[in-house]
Amino acid sequence: MNRIQQQLATKNKILSIYFTAGFPNLNDTKSLIEELSRNKVDIIEIGLPFSDPLADGPTIQSSSMQALQNGITTTLLFEQLKDIRNTLEIPLIIMGYFNPILQFGVENFLKACQQNGIDGLIVPDLPLEIYLSDYKALFETYEIQMIFLITPQTSEARIRMIDEHSNAFIYMVSSASVTGSKDKFEENQLQYFERIAQMNLKNPQLIGFGISNKITFQQAIKHQKGAIIGSSFIQFISKNKISSIKKFIDYIL
Repeated sequence: MNRIQQQLATKNKILSIYFTAGFPNLNDTKSLIEELSRNKVDIIEIGLPFSDPLADGPTIQSSSMQALQNGITTTLLFEQLKDIRNTLEIPLIIMGYFNPILQFGVENFLKACQQNGIDGLIVPDLPLEIYLSDYKALFETYEIQMIFLITPQTSEARIRMIDEHSNAFIYMVSSASVTGSKDKFEENQLQYFERIAQMNLKNPQLIGFGISNKITFQQAIKHQKGAIIGSSFIQFISKNKISSIKKFIDYIL
């Protein structure tokens, strides 16, 4: 078992937090990870900024633009993560688009992930078929888990195919829209959560897009293993000190 699998196997009501590397300040990455790990967060997703983030809402787009302006690069992100495993065991995932990974070199990227304690990748624009034909063997060589997304529009056949080729969790996008915060989920979204739960997939599911408060978190974990929070956390750290993260987590839990 890797760290993601161990966390999922031993904990219920998983809280995963996403933040953008290089935001709000260039060198905040390590401090954010350390503070999150001290405050009941179970998995951390580190966003790799990209200039054309098609699936992201305005909050994450803005944070990506600011991070790039701050000077974040893929190389610098790995330098910031260099010693993180000396003190922390929390699962770490990088979420980003395929273009920066391809520019870095896929094998070089996976090797750097392994060397710097990254447990998994979420790459929204890397199709399952391309992953299986071109990259799965490399992921396995460097022991990096690939995490795929599903949406309410994803067919049952494709969901089961994703489940077959996954070994960590499935990222359930709560709606067909881009990322962003909401006060509560609508009935059709709740029905989607229940429908996926009834499929009895072998991999647990974490729900992302639209988690912003206690209500949405509780709705997400009623049928699924946990929830992922991005936009509302980024809004919080853009206005508050990293040392005040506990207030945000207490608000969610």
